[in-house]
Amino acid sequence: MKAFLFDASICNGCYGCQIACKDEHCEQAWEGYTAAQPMTGQFWGKITEREMGKTPFVHVNYKFEACGNCDDCKLLELAEDGAVYRRDDGIIIIDPVKAKGQEQLRGVCDKVFWNDAEQVAQKCTGCAHLLDDGWDVPRCVDWCPTGALQFGEESELDLEGAVPAEPGSHLYYKNLPGRRICGTVADREINEVIIGAKVTITDAEGNEVAVIDTDDFGDFMFKDAAEGEFDVKIEADGYQPMDYHVSTVENDAVIGQVIVTK
Repeated sequence: MKAFLFDASICNGCYGCQIACKDEHCEQAWEGYTAAQPMTGQFWGKITEREMGKTPFVHVNYKFEACGNCDDCKLLELAEDGAVYRRDDGIIIIDPVKAKGQEQLRGVCDKVFWNDAEQVAQKCTGCAHLLDDGWDVPRCVDWCPTGALQFGEESELDLEGAVPAEPGSHLYYKNLPGRRICGTVADREINEVIIGAKVTITDAEGNEVAVIDTDDFGDFMFKDAAEGEFDVKIEADGYQPMDYHVSTVENDAVIGQVIVTK
């Protein structure tokens, strides 16, 4: 069974995988595998990005998205006359001839697109035409300069700590970033940041999830928070403790500048 593995910790957001997919499939049909991908409106393999946090703690999360050839793929259930089939390597192919006009395949999931010009459903093929021609990986993986995107036999990929994109998917994610809780501690009376202030973070159940110290810039950052509610206590020698309640449900929790007083 072939699978994709995306390691978010080493993706630099170059969009090379997305461009390579377009270069391989736009205005270029592969007989028996797929009709040509339209120049616009379809991204069989793409990078999505989400800006997190707020100034001065801003970062971008990247994620690769494509068909994961799910175990319970609805295309296989809905297609008629063998128009959709799963290969021995697990890749699901929409036959560009047999599937023509089968509009019940339209909108099966957000990884399946409808080609109005060709009147056929389309999706990532795993570049099966290249695999059958001796390639080891699809174009998107071949292009990736950092190794963030991998492809191969599922049993041979390092899936320790990885999670499927969704139940039954054979696209796996590794090192997806958690929410961040961050801020800066400063004494404005002397106009100096506070180095080594103790920051204690507890979850909604009162469990201590992190204890960190502010760095040489007075900053603190907890990178692995879950989505939820947290209490943050900030303590520094000679200063009154400060307490905050923050939420990471929608975004990172950026407390901003904490002004401590003696």
